[in-house]
Amino acid sequence: MSEATTTLDPIRLEIVFNALRSITDETYIALMRSAYSTNIKERNDHSTAIVDRDGRLVVQAENSLPIHLASMTGLMESLLARHPLASIRDGDLFVANDPHVAGGTHLPDINMAMPVFVDGELLGFVCNIAHHADVGGMVPGSMAGGMSEIYQEGLRIPVVRLARGGELQSDLLDLMLLNVRLPEERRGDYNAQIAACRLGVRRMRETAARHGADVLRAAFCDIVARTRARMRDRVRELPDGDYAFEDVMDDDGLGAVDIAIRLAVRVRGERIVFDFTGSAPQVRGNINLTTNATLSAVSYALKALLDPEIPNNHGVLDVCEMVTEPGTLVDCRFPAPVAARAHTCQRVVDVVIGALAPALPERAVGAANGANTTAVFSGVDPRNGRGYLYLETLGGGFGGRATRDGTDGVQVHITNTSNLPVEAIEMEYPLRVESYGFVPDSAGPGRHRGGLGLRRVISPVGHACVFNGAGERFRHQPWGVFGGGPGASGRFALVRADGESRVLPVKPSEVVLGEGDRVVVETPGAGGYGPAAERDPAALAADRASGKFSAEYLRRHYRQGD
Repeated sequence: MSEATTTLDPIRLEIVFNALRSITDETYIALMRSAYSTNIKERNDHSTAIVDRDGRLVVQAENSLPIHLASMTGLMESLLARHPLASIRDGDLFVANDPHVAGGTHLPDINMAMPVFVDGELLGFVCNIAHHADVGGMVPGSMAGGMSEIYQEGLRIPVVRLARGGELQSDLLDLMLLNVRLPEERRGDYNAQIAACRLGVRRMRETAARHGADVLRAAFCDIVARTRARMRDRVRELPDGDYAFEDVMDDDGLGAVDIAIRLAVRVRGERIVFDFTGSAPQVRGNINLTTNATLSAVSYALKALLDPEIPNNHGVLDVCEMVTEPGTLVDCRFPAPVAARAHTCQRVVDVVIGALAPALPERAVGAANGANTTAVFSGVDPRNGRGYLYLETLGGGFGGRATRDGTDGVQVHITNTSNLPVEAIEMEYPLRVESYGFVPDSAGPGRHRGGLGLRRVISPVGHACVFNGAGERFRHQPWGVFGGGPGASGRFALVRADGESRVLPVKPSEVVLGEGDRVVVETPGAGGYGPAAERDPAALAADRASGKFSAEYLRRHYRQGD
């Protein structure tokens, strides 16, 4: 039986719910279309949401990133702890990003929240997060390896008012812009976030005028309760038992390797507990997670396995009970660096899927590329003498499934951003994309194969620049499930103008490129599902015709040509 106590009739609730979703979707598009940086306007690395006055996330835009779910709730917890409701005024705008004191997950994700007042009473908040291409710090892009404490990663912002009563605090904005490398681009992205908040407030007031503020408040409660009840119903369908899995991170960029994430899952009725006891201590490098980031990854994985159509809101978080040890990789403490936390979140997703695969064989997938492969190029544009910074996180393979092959060259799991088009790169930056395609033979074999990784070769045009990167699954391959084979690892390589070539570290920092030098970025593939011997002959014929696989690969894994 469902636990939800519905105060609105189902038809009215659905009408209001869709009205709220349309607000988050509209503000999402408004932010995207008015942003300056390619990371937001092209890659869509941002999210929007509506939160009630108690800080519960009620609705998240359809295309928002799952990794941002707990970031927004973390912001609201910090905001409400620091600022009593009675002190919040119409026209206030709050901004924050710090993982240790403001509920964020890493510094480039700037959170904003604006209260919505109706007839003088606080109804809730409209929120957004945008990943800024640079927030200062020791490395351009604020994301690459080599940083050993949060201070090195960029500007830290606690929960503060960027606007008071509708009046922008220009001195605070000046401080934020002074600490970044491309202040005009940052100003444009900040203005896009502010505009999206103001649009959301207008639309919320219009919706309250149409349906009534009391109806919206009742809908907030019902939407969260309905999601929570539906999630618990799905958990109840799992076989009771204890499940376990573990995996490792390649390295932290500062000497630590094979860093373990251990997970035990306990299922009893409608209760499910994710216990990370025994995971590695936090590391010097910037792959640590705050509990907000870990919770985002766990809740995403559970939702994807049990009921992908459930809307993202606080009801999902309510069902996910976690046990973590303070000071570990998945529950780090100040001043741990966290910039590359998305890599570790992807591994958390992998271990949740690995643990629950025996209970959900029809829904489990081979390990996806398991990374958030980051490439950052920065320098001075010879066309105009201004600094530039190109940041991208590239997709890779998605794992084979019970009913179909994995997908090639996509963002996976918690990071559903886009791969930046070649045209956008070459128009915006003094860079040339010499090659862009799939990595042949990188798919894990199986009854249903994994997806292929991506290969991109980039060189500076008419100038020297600096490359920074961060990879994962470069040392350890993405595993397959139920007899499926592993996908290929990724790599960074440097090819000098004279033809000299070398493989770069997993997390390279401050690599100087001259004109004619090239960086090769190859992202990991993904694991397969089921034994390769069971692959359908028609699928093998399609593999041969696709050009994605060599004769040697087909012979080795499928005995084709023997």
